[in-house]
Amino acid sequence: MLAVHAKRYTWQTSEPLGPWVQAIVRYKVIDTFRRRGRRIEIPIEDVIDDLPAPIAEIEPSAASILDRYMSALTTRQYDIVKSVSIEDASIRQTANRLSMTEGAVRVALHRAIASLTRAYRNSLS
Repeated sequence: MLAVHAKRYTWQTSEPLGPWVQAIVRYKVIDTFRRRGRRIEIPIEDVIDDLPAPIAEIEPSAASILDRYMSALTTRQYDIVKSVSIEDASIRQTANRLSMTEGAVRVALHRAIASLTRAYRNSLS
């Protein structure tokens, strides 16, 4: 209400009141979201039961399915996917370990994921 009062001089009496008030409210809501920021913080205790299990705790059948799809990759692709996606290493760390450029690791990772996608889709048909 303070914002409406502060902006009362901008309202033209020949115009409808509702859209003018709605515009003020809309901008106040946008300002509130901007102040809050884009990140929403949730305590880990609230979601700990919903988080996925570490890769070592995956049931054997899921691990064997993962191995079956990963076997469709070349050795280099397998190393890159394992390093970046499973072991959570950075692109830079993976590139240094495999003596590759970061760009080459990104390209190989993209191609490996595309191969995994094709292998998965083929298994559905």
